[in-house]
Amino acid sequence: MSHAVLTGDELLRTLAALANPHRLRIVAALAEQRNYVSQLARELGMSRPLLHLHLQRLEAVGLVIGSLELSEDGKAMKYYEVASFDVHLTPKAIAAAAPTLTGDEKGSQR
Repeated sequence: MSHAVLTGDELLRTLAALANPHRLRIVAALAEQRNYVSQLARELGMSRPLLHLHLQRLEAVGLVIGSLELSEDGKAMKYYEVASFDVHLTPKAIAAAAPTLTGDEKGSQR
């Protein structure tokens, strides 16, 4: 996701994915350099299963990219890196995205 105009649904999914302190820390850590899951979990003080859940959420909206690589000893290692993205949030961007909302989000008043 580069500096493209997001639809209302894409904007909601992106903001929802970032609206979590763990996921913000993950993006911040990966902004420095790509990392593999075990090392990233140690650095963030997070269990690998919890980290995987958050990484899946970030990957689903295109904020991070995962790739499987083999280490020198033949062990499979999952690396993650931040995708190139630029969410430009302004009143005009929101006004442009709002009419494109679909589904339950449009009429939801929770």
